[in-house]
Amino acid sequence: MKLNKGSLFALFAVLELAGNGDRQLSTTDIAEKYGISTHHLAKVMRNLVHSGLVQAVRGVGGGYRFAGNVNRTTLLDVIELFEKLESELDMPNLGNPAGEPIVAELRSITKEIDDLTKAILDTITLETALKGTRLRKETAAAGASGKS
Repeated sequence: MKLNKGSLFALFAVLELAGNGDRQLSTTDIAEKYGISTHHLAKVMRNLVHSGLVQAVRGVGGGYRFAGNVNRTTLLDVIELFEKLESELDMPNLGNPAGEPIVAELRSITKEIDDLTKAILDTITLETALKGTRLRKETAAAGASGKS
């Protein structure tokens, strides 16, 4: 599965903001951490604010903060703000109807894969993803301290 940049940047931003619920972050803070375009991220942030997942805070020290529910918001909720998760078969024009059964079967298979992908992404909440992130940090820290 390949996510478009908007979806990926939105996931970076939402997870970063949800994981730092006690403070506001700017687009520059997030963009620099992930090595992404501040300009593109600003467009993504506007969509996230419009959706209600993120709140913009104006003024000195302003930025963004997560406004959703980390226990209910899923990865699919975020991704679907930016794209439809549907595979596309790059099929040439069929010149012979004899090939149609195979084409139909391939379309059916890709639809099933899409449905399974959506079902999985709809079970992973932001909190679940953040727990995984924390575990990875702890594992990396333990590994680093064990190497000394």
